[in-house]
Amino acid sequence: MAKFFGNLHLVLLAGLVLAIAVMWHFSASAPVDPNAVLRWLHVFFAIVWIGLLYYLNFVQVPTMPTIPAELKGGVTGYIAPKVLFFFRYGALLTVLTGLGIAGHGHGDQPGYLVPALTFSGGGNVNLIGLGMWLAIIMAINVWFVIWPAQKKILGLVEATPEQKAAAAPRALYASRTNVLLSLPMLYCMVSANLG
Repeated sequence: MAKFFGNLHLVLLAGLVLAIAVMWHFSASAPVDPNAVLRWLHVFFAIVWIGLLYYLNFVQVPTMPTIPAELKGGVTGYIAPKVLFFFRYGALLTVLTGLGIAGHGHGDQPGYLVPALTFSGGGNVNLIGLGMWLAIIMAINVWFVIWPAQKKILGLVEATPEQKAAAAPRALYASRTNVLLSLPMLYCMVSANLG
């Protein structure tokens, strides 16, 4: 038991097999809906992304000033790079699966990607479009503001002390912008309910 639960990859694989079994069982009368699989992946990646966004903003960043200097290297050298890996790929995969859902359509209904992104679909399509744009802005912040700044802060790329000092507020402001945008984005995503 300890060997199983001590191995994250094995636990994830078992969870994936269990999820596939549930999908197969409950879609036994019809083939598994690819859009349902995309929605499931979208929610999984979104939990990873937004969960780590909140972890960084609610736990790690506020706690760093209280960590003794001799222990900070453990966070910046080991924990933060791993967190930022899953954070940025969670963002990327959330956006890609979301775009896939919107572009795929459902049953005999066409996809709503273009009407959502251009706010030309009305009602819930426009609501999901707003959520999509907020998520895209947030993902751009992750990849093109937060990650480049964090690479300097963590010493993953060469940077002068001045460049590191300038990168810290830039990363913080972009990350806090993402917290701010995440609240209306989550409302849009949950409330649009486009089936």
